[in-house]
Amino acid sequence: MATQVTVKNGNLDLALRKFKQKVARDGVPSECKKREAYDKPGVRRRAAKKEGIKNSQKRNKNNKNNRD
Repeated sequence: MATQVTVKNGNLDLALRKFKQKVARDGVPSECKKREAYDKPGVRRRAAKKEGIKNSQKRNKNNKNNRD
């Protein structure tokens, strides 16, 4: 599952940018960060709950702005 990007007209900067975008879209950096250290199950649960609350607040804020 190798990610490939073609270099057009010798434009290496554009190819590198495209590569980084593809890798980020696949979730490789976040997966590496997640696997750097072991998280205890309780810590994982707390983080998931905290993220859920944050996302809920974002949704509520967006819904409130759309109603006005």
